[in-house]
This record gives sequence, C-alpha cells and structure tokens, in this order.
Amino acid sequence: MNKSETTCENIPALMEEIGRRARAAAAELAFAPPQAKAKALEAAADALEARRGEILAANARDMKAGREKGLTSAMLDRLMLDEARLQGIAGSLRAIAAQEDPVGQVMAEWDRPSGLHIKRVRTPLGVIGVIYESRPNVTADAGALCLKAGNAVILRGGSESFHSSGAIHEALLEGLGAAGLPEDAIQRVPTRDRAAVSEMLKMTDHIDVIVPRGGKGLVGLVQREARVPVFAHLEGIVHVYLDAAADPEKALRVVLNAKTRRTGICGAAECLLIHESIAGTIGQGVIRALMEAGVEVRADAPLRRHVPEAAEATEEDWGREYLDSIIAARLVADIDEAIAHIRRYGSSHTDAIVTEDDAAAERFFQRLDSAILMRNASTQFADGGEFGMGAEIGIATGKMHARGPVGAEQLTSFKYIVTGEGTIRP
Repeated sequence: MNKSETTCENIPALMEEIGRRARAAAAELAFAPPQAKAKALEAAADALEARRGEILAANARDMKAGREKGLTSAMLDRLMLDEARLQGIAGSLRAIAAQEDPVGQVMAEWDRPSGLHIKRVRTPLGVIGVIYESRPNVTADAGALCLKAGNAVILRGGSESFHSSGAIHEALLEGLGAAGLPEDAIQRVPTRDRAAVSEMLKMTDHIDVIVPRGGKGLVGLVQREARVPVFAHLEGIVHVYLDAAADPEKALRVVLNAKTRRTGICGAAECLLIHESIAGTIGQGVIRALMEAGVEVRADAPLRRHVPEAAEATEEDWGREYLDSIIAARLVADIDEAIAHIRRYGSSHTDAIVTEDDAAAERFFQRLDSAILMRNASTQFADGGEFGMGAEIGIATGKMHARGPVGAEQLTSFKYIVTGEGTIRP
C-alpha cells in the first residue's frame, strides 16, 4: 500500500484483502531470523532520516488541515513533527532493533517425574490491528514493535495524520525490503473512510488482537463493537497526590513537569490532590507556580480559601482528561481520602505520590491498582521508551495479559514445548 489515499466503494473487500495478506506475512515472520528483523528496523531508521524533508512536508499538510479544522493546541502538538521529533522516532526504531528478540525466549522450563521436559516459550500473537488518532509517531512505534515480536500489523491512523503516517509508512516498507522481509508485514489502511475501522473490529479470521490508541470516544467504540480481543488504552486520568510528608522542591518539580511538559499526552497530570496539612505552604506554592506557568487551576472550595485566584472546580472536573493546560485540584484529609478519590475517578493508567514517608508510599502502592504507580517522579515518564522498551504501542489499562506500557515482549503469547524419550502415560 502506498501513502496515497485509496477511494474504494467496497471497504469489506479491501479489508479482507489486507487481512489475508497480513495473515500470510505473519506466518513468515513467526520464524524470521532476529537479525533480519533488526536489519529491517535499522534500514527503516535510515530511510526515515533520508526522507525527513518529505515527511516534514507531509506533516505540514496535516498541520494546515488541522488548524483549518480547529484542532486544539494540545491536539496540534500531538500531530506536529519537527527535526527533533523525527530524530526521536528514528532513535526509537534503532533502540527496538537493538533489543533482545523476544520470539523463542524460554520463559520457564522444568522436568516432570514422568520423564517429560517442558518449556514455556514466547511466540508471536499473529496479526495485530492498531487503530489510533493524531500522533503520527505511532505508525513507526507500532510497526516496529509488532515486527520485533514477529507479528504482522494493520495500521489504521487518524484522518488528521493521514499524510504524515503515509510518509513514515514508506520508510518502514523500505526497511522491510532491505531485509528481505514481506512488505505485507506492516500494512496501512489506505483510506480515511471510517467503515474500515468497523471492518477491522469484525475481522476475527485475520486479526488476533486490536490495540486502540486515542481518546475516550475511539476506545469506547472499539470496546463496544470489537469481536476481536482488545488491549485497551483508556484515558489518562492521571493523579498526583502531595502527601503531608512531601518535599517542597520535589513537589514543585514533579507537579510542574507532570502537567506542563506536554499537556496533550496520556501521562500528563489531570488532577492534583493535596494533603490539607500542607495547603497553606507547599500546596498553595505549587498551585501558584502552575498558574504562573499558564495552567488554569480548577480548585475545590477548601483549597480556594488558600488560593482564591484559582477557578472553581465542579463535579465534572473530577475524572476528566483535559489534554490541555488545565488541572483539577482538591484538598484531602489524609492519604486514604486521596486513594478513595483515585479509585472513584481514576482510569487505572498512572498515579503518583510525592512523599518522604516510606510507609505512606507503601500504602499508596498497595491500595491502588493502576497500571503504573510512581513515587517522587513525574507522570510524564509513563512511556514505554522511558521504561527501556524503545517505544510502546500503548498503555494497557486492563488486567489481562499486557498491562502498562506495551512493548515487543507484551506483544507475544507463549506455547509449551514438551519432549520425551518414547515417554508414555500409564
């Protein structure tokens, strides 16, 4: 599939063909040598750098259309590519190439009294469908991680990033060709027609798992309508709790970075919880620093007594993903009230505590079950690249199989290899 858009009246036939080709490619990738996959990713990184002018020009088209469409500044930030971000994408491809290949890894092995030797070995999932919105880097990250894990992938990016994703996809295809791997291993749906998404969700014969990456509307649609298993990447309703024993400098650094570094990513803080004992000291200082940084703070009534210039929070502000320079804030009586708030309003994505009290941190970690829990660190680290995975295909917030950042290892299943010596069961 090239980067140009296909006009097709028969979307089911188009998707059936893509699925059939992906399944055939997956059969080859399942036993592809690790060296070939690494070579494909290295060559893709080289192609990405060689094509940077073309990719940036394609992105400029998407950015222009996004501004005309009225996308928010946060959405435009997610969509935007520049030289630094392209270098980051190329670096991720090389980092994934350099990782140990997960396929064939022995997860466990043991002997039985019967004489059998049993191994549990990592194996590819097969064909993965990735449905995502505006971030064009997902094209490279998802393609690379699926390839590393021996999976074929069908990429369906958002209409906003159509041209950018197409240009990046061309670099991935160049990498596959250089390594002698089937180009159908990384396919991109060549139409913006939403009917293609509906078809993907029903392709049980050709797709083994769907990974949705985007806003609540997209993920909700996929979860409601998918007949294919789903790795859910839900909203990032991310909380930071400033404990009574928070260090002032750490609190300021962590909260400012968690909210303002990039407001449009899923690891951005959306709600700040402050122990009432530090409301007039650390709490009001952090709130004012946020406002000075251009963040709109929506605070509850008890907190506004300390910072009256903050906006008034409403019930709708709790459990809300802004993806913008806005944060909700409230006072809590103790750590247990903070935990109760997160349990009620959180999305099981990422939550952090700032404290010097080991017992408080341990209580926070034990009583919450978010996919990622942090202490004295910015939630913007909720990212597969920062976890050493090279990149991620998403942050899975469910509890089955993959959880947290989904890297190459999480895109494998396993099989049992059983050997004997003419062994029979009595």
